[in-house]
Amino acid sequence: MCAVTSTTPASADITADLSEEDLRLIAWIEEQAKDRGNAVITVAGDDEGANYCFTACAWALHNVPEAVVVGLPEQMGPVLLDAYVDRAANGEIFEVGRRYDDFFEGVPVVLERVNKGHYPAFFGSAFLIYPDGDFPALQLIVATPEGKFPWHPDAPEGFAQWQQVLTDSGAPESWTPGVDGP
Repeated sequence: MCAVTSTTPASADITADLSEEDLRLIAWIEEQAKDRGNAVITVAGDDEGANYCFTACAWALHNVPEAVVVGLPEQMGPVLLDAYVDRAANGEIFEVGRRYDDFFEGVPVVLERVNKGHYPAFFGSAFLIYPDGDFPALQLIVATPEGKFPWHPDAPEGFAQWQQVLTDSGAPESWTPGVDGP
């Protein structure tokens, strides 16, 4: 199960140091994971960055990398993440750099590996489930309805800042745009 609250002595030591708020969040994540197959945590945008949402427990329950979506309209992110986890948990193999046109009608999506340096900022509460940060993560990057990704030179102004690519360089690193990826 997706839990750090088991009865092992090590996890008892971990939970003993957590606040009541953290313990409530762990319980909520585990409840969501049990009911839905994963938890989706949404973080509101602010002056420093766009809103985002991410999964917790996809790795623990399904051996599916956790995922994050940055800058989508509030209602779209959880739908996309749930679809990704459902499909992957049912055996679909997703490839980084491959364009997927079947998540949202007419709007392409591509996956990229998330650099571990971005984990604390974009997967903060997931560390309650994975205290050592040992989980793989993918970013689902959504193009504009016109098919422009943040790295395209003719993408809308500010799009690359709004939908930040969570690699070390801030650009795709698992493929070359226009060569072996979108």
